[in-house]
Amino acid sequence: MTIRQLLQLSMVSLTGILVSLPVCAEIDHQPVDATLRELVKTAVTTNDTFVDRYDAEVWVVDMSTRMTRFVPDDQKRLELLKQIHYEAARAKLPPELVLAVIDVESRFDRHAISRAGAMGLMQIMPFWLKEIGRPNENLFDIRTNLRMGCTILRYYMDMEKDNITHALARYNGSVNSYKYTNLVFRALDKRWQRR
Repeated sequence: MTIRQLLQLSMVSLTGILVSLPVCAEIDHQPVDATLRELVKTAVTTNDTFVDRYDAEVWVVDMSTRMTRFVPDDQKRLELLKQIHYEAARAKLPPELVLAVIDVESRFDRHAISRAGAMGLMQIMPFWLKEIGRPNENLFDIRTNLRMGCTILRYYMDMEKDNITHALARYNGSVNSYKYTNLVFRALDKRWQRR
């Protein structure tokens, strides 16, 4: 089966995707901002549907080739790309930025665990589950992880008035350092930016 045929089959279910939950790779658990906690709680319980199917198809086809080295299985790659695009669009984030964050955070390993204990694609700290009153959720669940990560990153983008450099530093818990931010920008420029 060709990638195009897989894409056509998998796109049929695109509008039926339901979302789960959200993320953040802070090294030290600081008190969580009450507004951010409520945003993550709301995000976890919201069930939206993806609106612009054509745009999603074009984007998925474009990004699929780029992601092959990270996720060689066609079906898994297409499903992951659909979910990334959906969650990024839902949070009003450029999906290419989300791809770059995932690239740096986990190299697309949904079972990644950092030295600090952050988990999954977008490296969400486990304390978030307790913070939002959902301790039994699974941070290795792709939709849960993407929902939380995109919600948290969007919050930091709003906090920093869309200054991506500062928002990424907050997301990583490295506010006074731009090493992480530079890694994300490099991944974005090298692999994910649409030309």
